[in-house]
Amino acid sequence: MNLKTLGLIAVFALLSQFSSSQEGLPIYSDYLTDNYYIIHPSMAGVANCGKIRLTARQQWFGQDDAPSLQTLSANTRLGDGPSGMGAIVYNDKNGYHSQVGAYLTYAHHIMFSRNTIDLSMLSFGLSAGFIQYKLDETSFLADGFDPIIAGIEQSATNFNIDFGFSYHYLNFYAHATVKNVLANQGINFNEQGLSYDNLRTYLFSAGHVFKKINSEYSWEPSVMLMYREATKESLIDVNLKGYKEMDFGSLWAGLSYRRSFDGAEFLDGSGVSSQKLQYFTPFIGVNYNDLVFAYTYSYQSNSVVFDNGGFHQITLGYNFNCRREKYDCECPSVN
Repeated sequence: MNLKTLGLIAVFALLSQFSSSQEGLPIYSDYLTDNYYIIHPSMAGVANCGKIRLTARQQWFGQDDAPSLQTLSANTRLGDGPSGMGAIVYNDKNGYHSQVGAYLTYAHHIMFSRNTIDLSMLSFGLSAGFIQYKLDETSFLADGFDPIIAGIEQSATNFNIDFGFSYHYLNFYAHATVKNVLANQGINFNEQGLSYDNLRTYLFSAGHVFKKINSEYSWEPSVMLMYREATKESLIDVNLKGYKEMDFGSLWAGLSYRRSFDGAEFLDGSGVSSQKLQYFTPFIGVNYNDLVFAYTYSYQSNSVVFDNGGFHQITLGYNFNCRREKYDCECPSVN
């Protein structure tokens, strides 16, 4: 096995930890494009507007069977009450493996402040849905018989739930979510026991919006932590997002840095080295009245990579059933 082959194995091992090969909706940077609901069910209906978001993500342009992801999400408050609801559907494909999922969400929001001017709100959310996994082995047997390869398209369907909570206090927010709470029993793609028993993932986000009095600019530093129970993998996002108020809405842009705490080993010619996943993700967007448009680009900065083509994502959104902004705070995800 040559150096190039070992290097590619390291790349795919690293990407398999944190890209679309994971089970369930992949955790990318979609949440930074005005869509925290995509990773935290407690954010359903938290805003003064209902939100529809459509995203399309493509990795490694020009490469056959490169990972791609499409998501459609919608969430809104139920009337003037304390509850919200949402829905997510997605299609995730990575080479011969693909998954299609759909979730429904119920969220409840509890106000602790004595009035709606000073924001102090605790939210709980529960998502439940189905995921269908597929593995296309129809082209695996080109070189002959293999006892562990069926040579057909195999599929399995799993039911799971996500649960989480959010807390907003004036310009500060924090979210915590457990994804794939239930054990995945009965998913077995071959007789050798390729199964998925524990897909539980923990997410934590926190941030604060800063703005000077009478300024048209505001700044939002934030972090996101992810931990997978079965494989003990973890990563962190460090983000900075800026807003500029406009007559038609707002312009916003930012930068996210993702770093894994776990590395993949590879042969560098003089020995075995290890590298940790690193992404730099700039993004830019505009809120034009009730319409939202955003573009996101992710660059993997590791020394051993499969392709430098990057990761491109387009987000289209629409805000509906908007109410008056009633909270006296810099809280763009709520007001």
